[in-house]
Amino acid sequence: MKKTLIALAAVAASSAALAQSSVTMYGVVDLSLESVKGEESVSRVTSSNHTTSRFGLRGTEDIGGGLKGKFVLETGVGADTGASGSTRGSSVSNARTTRFFDRAAWLGLEGGFGELRLGRQDTSIGAIAGNTAITGAQAYDDLAIVGVFAASSNAYRYTDNAITYVLPKLAQGLTAQLQYSTDVNGTEVADSDAGKNYGLSVQYAGGPFGAGLGYLHAKADNDEDLKQKALLAYVSYDFGAAKLTGYLNQDDQTNADKKRKVYGVRVDVPVTEAFKAQVSFSQAKDINFGATADNDAKILALKGTYNLSKRTSLYGLFTHVSNDDGARLRVGGSDIAQPDAGDSSRGFAVGVVHRF
Repeated sequence: MKKTLIALAAVAASSAALAQSSVTMYGVVDLSLESVKGEESVSRVTSSNHTTSRFGLRGTEDIGGGLKGKFVLETGVGADTGASGSTRGSSVSNARTTRFFDRAAWLGLEGGFGELRLGRQDTSIGAIAGNTAITGAQAYDDLAIVGVFAASSNAYRYTDNAITYVLPKLAQGLTAQLQYSTDVNGTEVADSDAGKNYGLSVQYAGGPFGAGLGYLHAKADNDEDLKQKALLAYVSYDFGAAKLTGYLNQDDQTNADKKRKVYGVRVDVPVTEAFKAQVSFSQAKDINFGATADNDAKILALKGTYNLSKRTSLYGLFTHVSNDDGARLRVGGSDIAQPDAGDSSRGFAVGVVHRF
């Protein structure tokens, strides 16, 4: 009997080794109290000011022969209302997406050749912009406030029907990927190139130094004659007492007189093991592609995060936007009334974020 049990255990172990698979449920819940000022002041409870509230499933299977099957299904969540989708706030004018897995829905195969992914994914610029360790694209961050292609709610933060090839490791700390999408929004017109896009990204992280570049070239959805391009680059160095990051975002489109640019610098300071402070300053140029005079703005942002545990953190945010005469940028998303041209906008929030 004892030998039989041992044999059965050995068979079970060998079967598990041949096809090891796992599915992980994960997510983030972010809620805060905020006061924002555009044309008027608004105080409210809001989701996703620090980190996007989300729910997801990811899975891997060891197929054997050095191959792994992978998938990710992820949706944004409005923790303030329980609504699905990644748009912040609860205003009707700031409606959320109707699709369930709005952030990711892809299947991939990984091996010695690299990794191939098919489905809805981050674009080459979206993955960099959405990484809060690099730039960040939340409501109080400059890229979201300016509304650049990589961080706004348009199709270039994520892309549908994408084919992404992640190259195998080229060197220690160096990663790269190529991407092509047959159609940005799934509404491609027959016999048309409208909606198609391609891009690439290269990133390096070695010791205290980091750098990266993302590029996107797209034909506007339902208008193949309108071409839109975006570039996002950054360089960072961690001095130990502080980490310094400089970045540049540049958007261009064929019907524009000028390119929209955001130059920024950010300093992250680990004050204690649990508390981290951050200050950033950026200059936005030709916000509406030069449509009006003095169409620029300056953005100052302060952020403090205190880790209560590995999964739960408290945070405070403050962002101030100084608009030039022709600019009307605002903190707080599209459901906050824009200030008059040339007037400033600001936002203050305190909240908690929990990861599971």
